[in-house]
Amino acid sequence: MSKGILVFIEHKAGALNKTSLEAIAAAQKLAVDTGQKSTAVIPGAPSLAQDIAAYDLEKVISVEHPQLADYTPDAYAEAMEQVVRAAEPQYVIMAHTYLVRDFAPKLAARFGKGLISDCVRMKVEAGEATFTRRIFLGKLDADVVSDGEPPVFVTFQSGALRGDQAVKGSGAPIETMQVEISEVRMKPEAPFQEVKQAVDLSKADVIVAVGRGIKSKDNLALAEKLAEVLGGDLAASRPICDAEWLPLDRQIGSSGQTVAPKLYLAVGISGAIQHLVGMKNSQTIVAINKDPEAPIFDIADYGIVGDLFEVLPVLTEEIKKLKS
Repeated sequence: MSKGILVFIEHKAGALNKTSLEAIAAAQKLAVDTGQKSTAVIPGAPSLAQDIAAYDLEKVISVEHPQLADYTPDAYAEAMEQVVRAAEPQYVIMAHTYLVRDFAPKLAARFGKGLISDCVRMKVEAGEATFTRRIFLGKLDADVVSDGEPPVFVTFQSGALRGDQAVKGSGAPIETMQVEISEVRMKPEAPFQEVKQAVDLSKADVIVAVGRGIKSKDNLALAEKLAEVLGGDLAASRPICDAEWLPLDRQIGSSGQTVAPKLYLAVGISGAIQHLVGMKNSQTIVAINKDPEAPIFDIADYGIVGDLFEVLPVLTEEIKKLKS
């Protein structure tokens, strides 16, 4: 009988990928809602096990084999298959990263299963979990329920949950699992990076994002000053990057990065759905727009209806005063 939840922990040479904390938060929430326990699985990084054991988990499984030292989809899929078959979980939860996108479909196929990918939320009713993922560039939400036998393989979009929602525990036991890995056909190369020297906005605590309302490239300085005094990063909606006022690695939205900072300031952004899907899970959203009917105000925690060219200098100066 299948039981419990496995959550995959991603790392690079033993350094934790922070989206794994979001995966832990998802697994913990699912465990509470379904009355089950969650277990973390770490391939090829025994040094990381103690850190993960600090979270509220039933146990941590440290999967060991020399071929797991460097990631390959062959080795990871084979190792994870052995873990899943041994644990017989109902759910396998992962963050929707490039690495997971590479090996997870291969893993799911070994069980004759599909992959419910890039989910933005979930709900449990009568013990049955429904996972929601966005389709058609965020224009529609699709609710997905697995009607087959476990395990159910699920990935969550970055920002769907916050890493700080992962609950700490009193110290989960660590179990070492040796696995057998046959032929590895691929040689590991440098991890895929979408843009050379790209800025990883998913790690930013504060983001100031600008849209069409900024009017010209010269006016970006106003937002840059605000971002500087807040200790944040500058980002943009797609039109700004299309106009090459900012590089593509600064773009937020369905065709850019997905972020969930503690503070997100949307400056001159109307709030098209393609942008909202990339930032709506931010902890606090502040919108500045002269149009009181702008869709961005529907999801903003705080809204300023006004001319950004008047608001930004005043806001920047007031924050400077508070910090001095």
